[in-house]
Amino acid sequence: MATVSKTRLIFGIFLLVLIVIIDLALHHLHLAAWPAFMVMIFFFESHMNPNRAPHILLGGLFGILNLVLIGMFLKVAAPPLGILAAKLVYVCLFVYLIVALGETVPVFFNNYAFMFFLVAALAAKIQNPAPNPWMWMGIELVGGLGVIGGIMGITRLMAFFFTPKAHGTSAGQEAQPVHVHK
Repeated sequence: MATVSKTRLIFGIFLLVLIVIIDLALHHLHLAAWPAFMVMIFFFESHMNPNRAPHILLGGLFGILNLVLIGMFLKVAAPPLGILAAKLVYVCLFVYLIVALGETVPVFFNNYAFMFFLVAALAAKIQNPAPNPWMWMGIELVGGLGVIGGIMGITRLMAFFFTPKAHGTSAGQEAQPVHVHK
């Protein structure tokens, strides 16, 4: 039977503090928190691999940008095709480009882009007042960088406190990041 480690429990407490700080700050500024927290979810899904951060952040920006692009596309394509057909054409084109260019330009054309596009489209339907995709892109980038930086900081802090020290070294000198997986 698997047991819960002390390190994992403490990591969770630090993570909750980070989440509360980010959420309260964004709430105080009357900004949506979902773009920053989607970055957090995807960063955990990528096993906190810092090399995946550009794909998450830039893919997310590109995904939210597609909410703006589909609006422009629909103004042109909806009158002759109808709104449903025009939306379907755009989504098919977007998915095709992710598949076709995913290995060539993976930092933009990736699953993160599609998920951010999907969530942004859903958020736009319920946003009151009117949605602001440009603001969401800023929150995704700045808040997302803050989330990733905070998580990486927590892993370094955990390593500092929980990595066994070699004889004769000062506290934390031998520390390596602790990876906490789901």
